Amino acid sequence: MTEFVDTNVLVYAHDTAAGGKHIVAMDLVERLFSRRLGALSVQVLVEFYYAATRKLPLSPEQAEEVISDLSSWSIHRPAHADVLRACRIQRDFGVNWWDAMIVNSAIELGCDSLWTEDLSHGQQYGPVTVRNPFTS
Repeated sequence: MTEFVDTNVLVYAHDTAAGGKHIVAMDLVERLFSRRLGALSVQVLVEFYYAATRKLPLSPEQAEEVISDLSSWSIHRPAHADVLRACRIQRDFGVNWWDAMIVNSAIELGCDSLWTEDLSHGQQYGPVTVRNPFTS
């Protein structure tokens, strides 16, 4: 089973000023790379590029290199039907719009875990369980 990684985890993995969160996120991303279990969406890639080039000391070229490296992961490319499913997720669970898109992408990729600090740890969305990597 693949494991979906939200933008915030990728940002922490590349933010050396984030202390313990950097170490935890980096270890998680490295584990997913080595076991070929990583999954994300085009949305996550776009959000990462924006955050990395505005909030982190990454140049556009460095951020592009990270995104290129992530091409070995499973990548969800949302379509019209995904937007409609995210609408239902938002309505049924009361999550914000962008998180509903993330949850839908994790479901569509068949992930069992969604790594994020933006949703409640342990929350179930169908077959996907939210995991906060920074919760001890």
